Amino acid sequence: MVMILGVFVAILNETLLNVALSKIMDDIGISPSKAQWLATGYLLVIGVLIPITAFLIQRFTTRALFLSAMGLFALGTLAAAIAPGFGLLLVGRVLQAAGTGLLFPLLTNVVLSVVAIEKRGSAMGTIGIVITFAPAIGPTLSGIVVEHFSWRALFYGVLPIALFVIAFAYFRLKNVTETSRPRVDVLSLLLSTCGFGGIVFGFSSAGEGSGGWGSNEVLWPIAIGVVALILFTWRQLRLAEPLLDLRTFTYKVFRM
Repeated sequence: MVMILGVFVAILNETLLNVALSKIMDDIGISPSKAQWLATGYLLVIGVLIPITAFLIQRFTTRALFLSAMGLFALGTLAAAIAPGFGLLLVGRVLQAAGTGLLFPLLTNVVLSVVAIEKRGSAMGTIGIVITFAPAIGPTLSGIVVEHFSWRALFYGVLPIALFVIAFAYFRLKNVTETSRPRVDVLSLLLSTCGFGGIVFGFSSAGEGSGGWGSNEVLWPIAIGVVALILFTWRQLRLAEPLLDLRTFTYKVFRM
């Protein structure tokens, strides 16, 4: 349950700032395009980190990785709460996103490792509810908070929950997965970063610029991302120790 709570709080922050962006722009004096990076940057970091987490899960223990992820998230939340300007606020959001990008794949891996096969469906269903419900209530919760308090309350309110999760996990969370020392394929890391990062950046940019979907700021990142992902997939299927094992998709039952 503590891992689910951690993932819920982390994913909630994906949309928590959407309604508060106008307040933030007025408070610290930034343009709409700059403020949008507080949301875009969050998604960009998550998109880059999620596939890399597959390697980290093999390299580090469950406990160490979860505490590190929640620690990054809590540190980012604190940085964003006290940020005097855009720079530190963006750094805080990036740290939050780094923690979030690690948490969700870790939770899924733990469920597949410790939950009996006949109960995995209900367990994954619970996780599905969490990752759907959390971002859905983000804008509503944000609107209520910023109507009565400063936008900084969005971070100050989340921080105690994050610290509670860290403290509880420190004393109660046990290691449930085995570690190994997989070889790091640098090219796979680069292709993954360019692929997922390019696509997320392109789609995020579509709503920002005046050119929309037809602008080079949108088309080029998406095109580069798609090409990089094709190369990434090709490489993973040929490596003995892939960064992200895609061979399971060769089984018809799994694809369905």
